[in-house]
Amino acid sequence: MERTRVAGIIPLQNGFVFMHRVGVMKRKDYQEYYTFPGGRLEEGETPEEGTIREIKEEFGIKVKVVKKLYEIYSEKFDRKELFFLCEYVEGEFGTGDGPEFSNDPNYRDCGKYIPEIVKREEIENIVLLPLQIKNRFLEDMNQFS
Repeated sequence: MERTRVAGIIPLQNGFVFMHRVGVMKRKDYQEYYTFPGGRLEEGETPEEGTIREIKEEFGIKVKVVKKLYEIYSEKFDRKELFFLCEYVEGEFGTGDGPEFSNDPNYRDCGKYIPEIVKREEIENIVLLPLQIKNRFLEDMNQFS
């Protein structure tokens, strides 16, 4: 099965939700950065189902997938990455209980995962990965309410 990462682009409270990663030991290039929330697609899931599951695990909120915005191939990680515009449905932001918040040894060198809402005007000033999606997102951001 082809390796695929799915991610959500979620407008919320005059900003967008991101996972702030701090103290990432396993990356030599970036030890602190923000990323679009998401993760690996599981066997038998559609990309939309995987996006909804990952966002629930990471942020504790339920979203609806609106449409696919971007698709890239990451040579660094040898995987396809899909980015979906999502709409907040319900739930309390920041109550995720995915494995990245447990003491799972697989996440030992991954640093801290901090759910954050970043205001629209501050997004250009953060390190948001992947950079090629950050640039396209900044161009398109005002289309997303």
